[in-house]
This record gives sequence, C-alpha cells and structure tokens, in this order.
Amino acid sequence: MADDFHKPTKFPSGMFEAFQGGEDPATLSRVAHETAHALLARVRNDPDPDVVERLVAYTDVNGIDAVAELWSRATPRSLPGALWRVYLLRMLIRQDPAGTSFLFQRGTEVARTIDPVVAGAATPTGPDEIIALTDEILRGLFTGDFAVALDRGAAFCRVMAAGATSVADDADAAEPDRATELTTRALRFSQIAAEFGSCARLWRHDSLD
Repeated sequence: MADDFHKPTKFPSGMFEAFQGGEDPATLSRVAHETAHALLARVRNDPDPDVVERLVAYTDVNGIDAVAELWSRATPRSLPGALWRVYLLRMLIRQDPAGTSFLFQRGTEVARTIDPVVAGAATPTGPDEIIALTDEILRGLFTGDFAVALDRGAAFCRVMAAGATSVADDADAAEPDRATELTTRALRFSQIAAEFGSCARLWRHDSLD
C-alpha cells in the first residue's frame, strides 16, 4: 500500500487474486461498519447527483488505498465488506477495460444461465461498456435497490468467472502459466459472487451489518 492515501495508486492485478480480507481488530472493525452505514444512509436519504458521482469516481481521485484503509479488512458478508469489493472490482476493471471486457464477452458466450441478462451490460461488451456497467452497479448501491445492485455485481462476477475459465481452457496446452493465472482469477470471481449474493440476501432481511 502507498503511504500517501491522497494519490491514486495502481492496484496490481496479482493483488486481486491474493486478496482475502480478514478480521479487523475491534476498533478498526467498528470504524469500518460505522463509516459504511453513515455514508450509505446519508447518500440514500439525500441522493444528490453530484455527491453520488463523486462517490462513484472516488478512487479515481484518491486511489484504492483510501477505501482499503477503511473497509478492506471487514468481513466479506458485511456492509463495508460489500462496498470494498465493489470498489475493488471497479478499480480492477478500469485498469484493464480491454482485458476485462474480453473475459466478460467470452463469459456471455459460454454462460448457460441468465447472469449476462442480470448483470445488464450492453452487447457487444467492449471496454467502454464494461466501464459503464461497473459504474452503474456502484451507482445503484447509493441510489437504487441495494440488493438488486449486489445481485447484478454477483451476476457480473459469475460471467467473468465463466469467461476466465473458458480462456484458461484454451490456453492450457500452450500457455500453462496463463491458464493457471486465469483459473485462479475465475475462482476469486466466483468467491466474490457468492459473497455479493449473501450480502444481498442479508440486506433484504435487514441483517446486513
């Protein structure tokens, strides 16, 4: 992590596969939950468009470290944990929109579920469309149905997992290292999809802390 949390920091893709989150000490955990609830309540009670857009683009100005410092160690099935993962995905995608859109497009071609429809990306899905999709999902957390936004995030991750797995299968013989990297990434997307799904269910039962 960079020491200066006010400067955007490039988030290495390898950190995405390695990231696991974890339990925070009590004080940091309390701060994570309090800030997440306060931020969400404030914006949803008064969804000023300018404020929402600043929050969507927050990591573009301040870097991912500013969000990670608050929420990255929160448990996955919690409000700060969910917010952190959406920002993490957005940063990953904006750093490689071409590669991400390629995996997503492949995922839509091999998926046997309604996940591409639930995710809601424009088709065909190029770099501009994939960026717009993740911004729309993040915006939905602040202004729309929070659980629906998480469901869209989960569907997006499952499509990405399917795409990464398919490309890994193609690369297995000629590029085994790339195949392994893609398989690891697919597993991570699948894990985040499950975490988003759990958070959506908890939100619907007023139990997402």
